[in-house]
Amino acid sequence: MAVLPLLLCLLPLAPASSPSQPATPSPCPRRCRCQTQSLPLSVLCPGAGLLFVPPSLDRRAAELRLADNFIAAVRRRDLANMTGLLHLSLSRNTIRHVAAGAFADLRALRALHLDGNRLTSLGEGQLRGLVNLRHLILSNNQLVALAAGALDDCAETLEDLDLSYNNLEQLPWEALGRLGNVNTLGLDHNLLASVPAGAFSRLHKLARLDMTSNRLTTIPPDPLFSRLPLLARPRGSPASALVLAFGGNPLHCNCELVWLRRLAREDDLEACASPPALGGRYFWAVGEEEFVCEPPVVTHRSPPLAVPAGRPAALRCRAVGDPEPRVRWVSPQGRLVGNSSRARAFPNGTLELLVTEPGDGGIFTCIAANAAGEATAAVELTVGPPPPPQLANSTSCDPPRDGDPDALTPPSAASASAAAKAADTGPPTDRGVQVTEHGATAALVQWPDQRPIPGIRMYQIQYNSSADDILVYRMIPADSRSFLLSDLASGRTYDLCVLAVYEDGATGLTATRPVGCARFSTEPALRPCGAPHAPFLGGTMIIALGGVIVASVLVFIFVLLMRYKVHGGQPPGKTKAPAPVSSVCLQTNGALGPTLAPPAPEPAAPRAHTVVQLDCEPWRPSHEPTGP
Repeated sequence: MAVLPLLLCLLPLAPASSPSQPATPSPCPRRCRCQTQSLPLSVLCPGAGLLFVPPSLDRRAAELRLADNFIAAVRRRDLANMTGLLHLSLSRNTIRHVAAGAFADLRALRALHLDGNRLTSLGEGQLRGLVNLRHLILSNNQLVALAAGALDDCAETLEDLDLSYNNLEQLPWEALGRLGNVNTLGLDHNLLASVPAGAFSRLHKLARLDMTSNRLTTIPPDPLFSRLPLLARPRGSPASALVLAFGGNPLHCNCELVWLRRLAREDDLEACASPPALGGRYFWAVGEEEFVCEPPVVTHRSPPLAVPAGRPAALRCRAVGDPEPRVRWVSPQGRLVGNSSRARAFPNGTLELLVTEPGDGGIFTCIAANAAGEATAAVELTVGPPPPPQLANSTSCDPPRDGDPDALTPPSAASASAAAKAADTGPPTDRGVQVTEHGATAALVQWPDQRPIPGIRMYQIQYNSSADDILVYRMIPADSRSFLLSDLASGRTYDLCVLAVYEDGATGLTATRPVGCARFSTEPALRPCGAPHAPFLGGTMIIALGGVIVASVLVFIFVLLMRYKVHGGQPPGKTKAPAPVSSVCLQTNGALGPTLAPPAPEPAAPRAHTVVQLDCEPWRPSHEPTGP
């Protein structure tokens, strides 16, 4: 009987300790529908006009739908502790920002829909914690960058990745190559211009690859493509087939795409954009024999170059071909020269030695290679002794032309001969582009009208000097026919080309066409001035002294003339005898004064001369009356 009271005391505690009793559910957010009667729990809020993720969510929910709202950001606390969430939809909101670790607690999440938002980038921490994610939909955003480690946590589980309709120009292909379980990969309607070879070689389960409407000119062969049959539509295709879509790209139909032409396809929607002979033709209607390449040809190489030790040297090599050749350099010792602490190799075929040494002299070999073959050219480099030191505080005494060191002047005979000599060692100057005037740091470029080219948007000027590899670009309005370059270095030779940028009517894409090229040299820098020579000083003093003497003589003659005029033409000291005065009058406006008597009648006998004195009375101002 003593045990009964003890059991009665323990009975109220039994329901609280029962593991089968569900916890009290959270209230359903306003404007949402919640399914809480049975597991799994669902919170449905599509088109509810939400501005943010509701804070009163049931953290036990397995499904959360927040599509078609106005949510602008996903914060770290919005989805905290939702460890049982399996499906999350945030489609068609205005999300611009996802906080790092916002999905860190969603370790059970299988599907994440972020399509139709305004995301511009995806960093490494924004998808952290999604270790079981299988479907990631990021289409119809504004993505321009995807971090290399953005998909690290879900790389082994992801089966469906959709990145279509974004602004991606580059992708972390190494990261995408680790998605071993991906089945569908959507990269269509982006700005991708190239795909590295072997990017999909490890995607053994890939069944659909969509790369339509990008900027791809070629698609490199991949072991995955050669192992599986390629089809355009999944209807009726075997389970092991790979559906590859690549239409809407400006394909360059040369020998690099023969491998794709040889594969069996079910459609003819793809078209060639270039070369001009194949532009606009259906890809699958072009015969295999028409997919050809052109071997490289070296069109320009540097003449024999001599530089003092310790100075930089630039070796140039230009080649053309189809596809565009890749240029490599081999040193006189037979070693391949690449980027290092003393050398830089540029994609345009220029090799720059930053600091030359006596052992760098010899014959450098330029090798231009593409899929059709290779071509070589030799460039000789001579490294001489280092130049003597120069004074750092030397001044310039040559006066600038026309008062301005940058004043444009017609090229002198010396510079013209130097330019002609430089032109003999390089490509001839195009008569369509002319550098008519050039000074120490400026040059005037002129080119003819390009009316035969329709739809010109602008002109592009490209130039670089003999001591600089990096091309400088200038964009010029379409109605211009000349341009003044004012940032040049003195005493250098420049290679310059003018290109017309226009809209290709066949493809609707922006294309370029060369107008012409020219080579010119700027005037040398001003030389240091030295001390004046003795003959120069002596001549200057003689000229100055002679000028003083001549000026003194002229002043003396002028004084004598003035004195002679004042004394009435008589030498000083001698005066004329006064002649008899016949009348004295005051001349006022040609009339006689009223106070003077009329003149007496003249005698018949002639007189020697008569003197009339006009200044009889003191002078009065013109406004005072002259009479009484």
